[in-house]
Amino acid sequence: MVFHYPNGSSYTASKQSTTAKQHHETIYGGRGMTLEDELNAANAYYLQIGRAVVHKKPTPIQIVKVDYPARSKAVIREGYFKTPSTTDYNGVYRGWYLDFEAKETKNKASFPLKNFHQHQIDHMRACLVQDGLCFVVMRFAVLHRLFVVPASMVIVAWDNQQNSRKSITLATIIDAGFELTPQLEPTVPYLDGVDWLIKKKVGASSGNKFERN
Repeated sequence: MVFHYPNGSSYTASKQSTTAKQHHETIYGGRGMTLEDELNAANAYYLQIGRAVVHKKPTPIQIVKVDYPARSKAVIREGYFKTPSTTDYNGVYRGWYLDFEAKETKNKASFPLKNFHQHQIDHMRACLVQDGLCFVVMRFAVLHRLFVVPASMVIVAWDNQQNSRKSITLATIIDAGFELTPQLEPTVPYLDGVDWLIKKKVGASSGNKFERN
């Protein structure tokens, strides 16, 4: 079966798998799990214990060639990975709509904005307008540091990058984000950061909005 990227180049499973592992390999504990793997495991754990319902959004695929070797069977022969129009994850927690992206870098002092795309920024902006909880789970792989960063901060940095720097400094992320402490289960306890976001959001409402249960 042949798959292509949105630009038309062919998708090679073995090559992509190796590249992804080199770029996203988690250093915590030497387990070799990607950030996506750990978030998926965290979501499965949260669902199991009834704490939250969050899922990874599937990558859209456009099918262009299908063979029908039998009347009851269809075999996909060729398709294209379509460019996602939103973020990686969404769900519900404590009555709040969650929508977030997962990103990581090997940089030590800043997080490059080139890791984001305009459609992701636009989607996060739209979610914030609807009063959703929108954020980025951001990992500094070499430093073994992991943060929940409010989408609003990322959007401001994105909008100002033409007149300012094209990255967000680690110091800014430490000051405006929430640093996560890896646990045994889940290894990426991002809901701790979401609780922090909820507390900030409810506190900023100055009593005009009650916390949802």
